[in-house]
Amino acid sequence: MTALETPPPTRSAGARSGFVPVLRSELVKLTSLRSTVALLLAMVLLGLAVSVALAVTAPGAGLPDGPSAGFLLDQVTIGTVLFSQLVGGVLGVLVISGEYSSGTIRPTLAAVPSRVTVLAAKAVVLFLAVTAAGLVATFGSWAVTYPLFAGYGVGVGLGAPGLVLALTGGAVYVGLCAVLGLGVGTILRSVAAGVTTVISVILLVPIVLSVLPASQVMRNLHLLTMTKAGDAMVGLVEPGGVFLDLADGYVSTAAGWLVAVLWAAVPLVVGGWLFRRRDA
Repeated sequence: MTALETPPPTRSAGARSGFVPVLRSELVKLTSLRSTVALLLAMVLLGLAVSVALAVTAPGAGLPDGPSAGFLLDQVTIGTVLFSQLVGGVLGVLVISGEYSSGTIRPTLAAVPSRVTVLAAKAVVLFLAVTAAGLVATFGSWAVTYPLFAGYGVGVGLGAPGLVLALTGGAVYVGLCAVLGLGVGTILRSVAAGVTTVISVILLVPIVLSVLPASQVMRNLHLLTMTKAGDAMVGLVEPGGVFLDLADGYVSTAAGWLVAVLWAAVPLVVGGWLFRRRDA
């Protein structure tokens, strides 16, 4: 009498086919939601609108004596970065917590059992999508306002030292805010709690630290917030400058990139650890 043959365990298509198909799946999920597309478009349109409004009213507010890349960056990034950092953070929360609230996280994990793969794919797709929208917003804002500033005699071309890096830094910062939101959303698994936490980290924490009794510790914490890192990322590189000087309140562009990456990475890593250990 022969023993019954037991068929080998099967794996889902997502588990067999690797990381790229999971990326495609997450991209389809991200772009198929009207709310997601609307938020990405809002980042671009509002950023352009605010930049144009600032450019039109710039003569009344005061213009520099000549072309100034620093002045231009202030005008271009106020709308694109200030608004988009919040939208990106909220979108990151929705990408994961929305699946928990709707129950679609279960079929996602059934198709791709590796939770690290799922979260990594979400992070990559989200970062690239939000950063792409940020690039359209920052460089688009420069493009639509350049004729106005040139007419005022203060136009600055993309060839100005550090300008392209600063505009790119603004877009990357917005993408990192989205990854921060994804990590927070994975930890809390609640839309309301996640959105509240992300807005607090990006917007409220710097304000609270700035109004607390002054001390070197509070000043240091304020300089190392996500928002201050974003300010440094959209600033011009100072050749030969120090990397970080907390005593003098200076954060270089490179230090801003590092601090922002850490702010995005830590919640994502913690969220990934919890994602593997908890039930869906």
